[in-house]
Amino acid sequence: MNILVSCANGSGTSLMMMKSVEKSMKKLGIPISKINHTSIAEGKSTATQYDAVFTPLNFVSMFEDAAKKGVTVVGVKNVMSDKEITQRIIDETNFEEKYKK
Repeated sequence: MNILVSCANGSGTSLMMMKSVEKSMKKLGIPISKINHTSIAEGKSTATQYDAVFTPLNFVSMFEDAAKKGVTVVGVKNVMSDKEITQRIIDETNFEEKYKK
């Protein structure tokens, strides 16, 4: 699956969150084809090219257009917590049944 991780500036926070998302997906056995991190501005324009977007909770509404086109948008409170990200993937998505090998 293709994943976009997006935060305000697209540097520090999104890079750390990307590492947490990678850990969570590996733990759940969900393969990642492509994962990128970017700023909200760039993420909004490229989000539809991905299967999922991970972003801090306060930016979820920025990806409403992508969500309407079938992109799964996952809001995260603690961007460094792979435990929270894993739980959100389990509770809020169908990734395990859709992408798990």
